[in-house]
Amino acid sequence: MPVLHAPWATRAPIYQVNLRQYTPQGTLAAFEPHLPRIARMLGGQGILWFMPLQPIGELNRKGGLGSYYSVRDYTAVNPEFGTLNDFNRVVEKAHALGLRVIIDWVANHTAWDHRWTTEHPDWYLKDERGQIHSYVYRANPQAEPEYWTDVVGLDWAQPAVWDAMEQAMLWWMHKTRIDGFRCDVAALVPIEFWERVRPRLAVLREVYLLAEAHEPIHHRAAFDGTYDWGLMDAFKRIARGEGDARDLQAWWQQRGEHYGADDYRMLYTANHDSNSWQGSCAELFGDLAAFKAMATLAMLLPGQPLIYGGQEAFFDKRLAFFEKDPIDWKDRPLEGFYRDLLTMKRTHAALGNSHAGTRLRWLETGNPRVVAFERQAGTAVLRVAVNLSGQEQPWTPTGDFSRSCSASPSKTDSKTDLPPTSLPAWHRLIET
Repeated sequence: MPVLHAPWATRAPIYQVNLRQYTPQGTLAAFEPHLPRIARMLGGQGILWFMPLQPIGELNRKGGLGSYYSVRDYTAVNPEFGTLNDFNRVVEKAHALGLRVIIDWVANHTAWDHRWTTEHPDWYLKDERGQIHSYVYRANPQAEPEYWTDVVGLDWAQPAVWDAMEQAMLWWMHKTRIDGFRCDVAALVPIEFWERVRPRLAVLREVYLLAEAHEPIHHRAAFDGTYDWGLMDAFKRIARGEGDARDLQAWWQQRGEHYGADDYRMLYTANHDSNSWQGSCAELFGDLAAFKAMATLAMLLPGQPLIYGGQEAFFDKRLAFFEKDPIDWKDRPLEGFYRDLLTMKRTHAALGNSHAGTRLRWLETGNPRVVAFERQAGTAVLRVAVNLSGQEQPWTPTGDFSRSCSASPSKTDSKTDLPPTSLPAWHRLIET
């Protein structure tokens, strides 16, 4: 049986906070003043996802500051970020602004110097010599191994690991007012653990869980949301000139074959991994106009949109993962763009995070370089057309585009009865 989503999650976007890089100070106290601005940009609702807040391992650390995902103590706050009281103030203020808060949870592995490695060595995976070893990851049995040298893997065949991990998650639910967790490499942890822990967390309050995973089974009884890597791959192909509207239609068909109508799929154009390891928004998508075309689709197609904190300033560099590398905030040219789209998401009946009770219909354009679709719930209708190329494209607007359209949901640029029969490079038309 799928999870029952909290009412506050049904239209909420997600905003990821890379605390180390968010401000020059890299602290919770320095981040707190940004909350009102973020709440406005998210249209008055949303979920803040904080990357891991716990102390980072020092033994076999990567770089000068180490990886967030090498956790040395599950029930503490990294002193580089501040204190538990600092975090509780952030959560309280976020809630007052209509935002919810989740934190990253790393259940598959710990730092080498986590106290469990000495107190409970039987909780860890061993090599053929019976020694704890750095974690070896394979995306699939045929893939080349990745050696995560700064972490060691927990042995989920040990029942005590299940109990200890559950207690650590409950510690955060008791000590803070967080609303849930984003669960790192969730597919590497038994699905039965997540299905066990969710109702125990939900005893305390309505909970939201996001899996860094794509398998449909994660929606069965544990997770609200999973990653839609397939759509991100389609965005990158389109930006390179190697894909078009047919890629988006194929993505939607595949999604319908594997996922339920009420499964939240997280749609994004960047997160911490893609930015640091695959490329900045400028590298992956080109100029600002091309990025806005892809981001419009991520915000308005069925799913739960993610903004990686700093995208409102348009990332044109890869943030260092193991060192201090503050975001260059410039003048935040995309802040109003996101605010308009997400205000629409909050208020338009057809723009929930699932597509249960709504309809998505692809509209004919006569040109695969122009994608058009309609979302409808009852009498509420949204129509979107996007030029998916860096050149002006002809298209044949259907009668569905019967009213004037706008390149921005906050104003009308066209006063004609039908939209134009050609669209400038990366142009977007939105009709409500």
